Amino acid sequence: MNNASKSYALREPLFSRPAWTGIVACTIVLALLPILNLSFPEGSTLHISGYTIGLAGKFMCYAMAAMALDLVWGYTGILSLGHGVFFALGGYAHGMYLMRAIGRDGVYQSNLPDFMVFLDWKTYPWYWSLTDHFWWCMALVILAPGVLAFVFGYFAFRSRIKGVYFSIITQAMTFAFMLLFFRNDTGFGGNNGFTDFKRILGYSVTAASTKAVLYLITLGLLLGALLLCRWIVTSKLGRVLQGVRDAESRLMFIGYDPLWFKLFVWTLSAVLCGIAGALYVPQVGIINPSEMSPGNSIEMVIWAAVGGRGSLLGPIIGAFTVNGLKSWFTAAFPDLWLYALGLIFVLVTLFMQDGILGLVKKLKRGNGESA
Repeated sequence: MNNASKSYALREPLFSRPAWTGIVACTIVLALLPILNLSFPEGSTLHISGYTIGLAGKFMCYAMAAMALDLVWGYTGILSLGHGVFFALGGYAHGMYLMRAIGRDGVYQSNLPDFMVFLDWKTYPWYWSLTDHFWWCMALVILAPGVLAFVFGYFAFRSRIKGVYFSIITQAMTFAFMLLFFRNDTGFGGNNGFTDFKRILGYSVTAASTKAVLYLITLGLLLGALLLCRWIVTSKLGRVLQGVRDAESRLMFIGYDPLWFKLFVWTLSAVLCGIAGALYVPQVGIINPSEMSPGNSIEMVIWAAVGGRGSLLGPIIGAFTVNGLKSWFTAAFPDLWLYALGLIFVLVTLFMQDGILGLVKKLKRGNGESA
């Protein structure tokens, strides 16, 4: 058995009974948070603040993005440094609807968003057509990252680009999109992006009840994405994907064409990232081109590595852990966070190649042997 096989054999099967117990327990705890926020007044020991609800909702969006990345990196061996662009495209697609839902409540009291009035736009550009319809924007959440991923992936995989070369061109792609969206004449809000949202489907975005519903939808979709990914990686399709990761040339020798398998999982991963971005925007209240920065895509890789890639649960754990540390560090030691993040990645690379999940399994095996 080669090193890659040994590494990933530690994480089978998906999932053990303790893992299912942990998933159910965490789901119940997370589902209770908005109930405690709405049911108990501020000052009560059982009250959960709106800030905590927003933070947990944001972390769940990050967790879905990290799991989407793990599907292509951990199970298919495709390291992407450009998943931030898919996350942001889903966010912009939903943000378009939220901007149009502002109506005449903006500063300029115009049917056009304030940034378009400021730039003397007279009408919406063609790509904003029908974006006042919620369900069309939800379709765009899937289509925008999905079509981009399919086209990009088709030409990249057909050309047999892989390894570090593929990682570099994905980073170049997200950087190019970031520069495009920073421009004021593209109709995406320039530096500031989309913000100052008022309503979603007629309900106030800032209302506690609306935030609770968005939070619960995010939790439900995160669980749905987890079950979907688990079904894929434990099926025959998943075995082929792992074959692509471990021995692509052997797979081709026995008659498989890796192109369509890689293209499928790459496009699905992009769509899941787009959905995460769409859920992120109304809960955080802003989407701008900085979400497409190469640094954000690299952070997704760190979440998956810290939690344990090739495990599905690992990236979720990593996203919560790293972003929890980030929230604390940026408040207590704002100048030191990037150094801490770099140190975390180095330590994981050197001493915890299987991440937090792998460390927990090693400790369990060690306790079992000592017993």
